[in-house]
Amino acid sequence: MKLIGMLDSPYVRRVVVSLQLLGLHFEHQSLSVFRTFDQFREINPVVKAPTFICDDGEVLMDSTLILQYAEALARPGRSLMPASVPELQHALRVVGLALAACEKSVQIVYERNQRPSEKRHEPWVARLTGQLQAAFDALEQEVKRQPPAMTSATIDQTGVTTAVAWHFTQQMVADVVPAANYPNLVVLSAKAESLPEFLAAPFGAETYRERG
Repeated sequence: MKLIGMLDSPYVRRVVVSLQLLGLHFEHQSLSVFRTFDQFREINPVVKAPTFICDDGEVLMDSTLILQYAEALARPGRSLMPASVPELQHALRVVGLALAACEKSVQIVYERNQRPSEKRHEPWVARLTGQLQAAFDALEQEVKRQPPAMTSATIDQTGVTTAVAWHFTQQMVADVVPAANYPNLVVLSAKAESLPEFLAAPFGAETYRERG
């Protein structure tokens, strides 16, 4: 199996971390949807990161769908999602908030880095900012109310995605979401980033290397 995409994407990074936690072996190729667009398009014409190449060559995309497939591969071993319906319902809420934070952060980054400043629509940026802050406000309360268990043996998908989302936002648009306003997320992120699965997949342009 092979995962395509750069670790500066929160969607790629959540998959890389999760695959490790699920005990699945894979190869990682760090390709950019911008700088290596043509090379990426040869693998997946849609040029969407992450892209996942299954053992039989079929190509999957979208981090949530890739992780659904990974969970099926890992059965009956470890799962990062709860089995009971009430717990699953709540986990999906938290993951949804974290993915919304990822989405709004990425959109703000694109507004700043891809759109000419004279064409930037400030009411749209303000709307994205409000949505991003609302997502992290809710996540801060969730973590305060019920802090996830942040060890390699106990972390689940809510912890992985929340930690990845927070770290990405702080790397890319920290001015929009001041860390001082989110002390519980700061603590959660520090614990997550110290885990070997996160250390093996550092934010940026590096390639994940399977630990021996």
